[in-house]
Amino acid sequence: MILLRHGQSEFNLHFGATRRDPGVIDAPLTALGREQAVHAARELADLPITRIVTSPYTRALQTVAPLAAALDVPVVINPIVRERYAFACDIGTPRSKLAGTWPQHDFSAIDEIWWPPIEEPEESIFARAALFRMEMAALPDWAETVVVTHWGFILSLTGERTMNGQWLRCDPTDPPPNEVAWHA
Repeated sequence: MILLRHGQSEFNLHFGATRRDPGVIDAPLTALGREQAVHAARELADLPITRIVTSPYTRALQTVAPLAAALDVPVVINPIVRERYAFACDIGTPRSKLAGTWPQHDFSAIDEIWWPPIEEPEESIFARAALFRMEMAALPDWAETVVVTHWGFILSLTGERTMNGQWLRCDPTDPPPNEVAWHA
């Protein structure tokens, strides 16, 4: 499968400059983030993709938009691939509001409040990553799936750090990383 980190968000822009949580809830993409999403869509458009799985965060849904338009494939909203809840940007938008903003997507399989109420421990994101790895490995066409997700989830799955708009391949049948360094 292909793991695509969402484009630069308002949170990423401000946190990158100050290393402090700017308090932006469910951060949207910046202009650069939208450009990164378009660039990734162009790079992935000619690959044999049959499905997109995305986190319900706004920054991920905005990253999906040009890719979904280019590929015309089903988009599955799956909170299991969300970011590790640790900052204000990890407070999501309720399902009913997402459904109104993004009527082309089906949000019926997620809870109204789909993000955790408190900071998520490392064990929790590793458990989500392991479950997702298992679910994807069971699909015969996992290699044809793009997953639009987040830095922490990609790190938990692969042990690799990614930049906004960057994508990499991940074989869900491979073992998970032995160690994950949250702080470099």
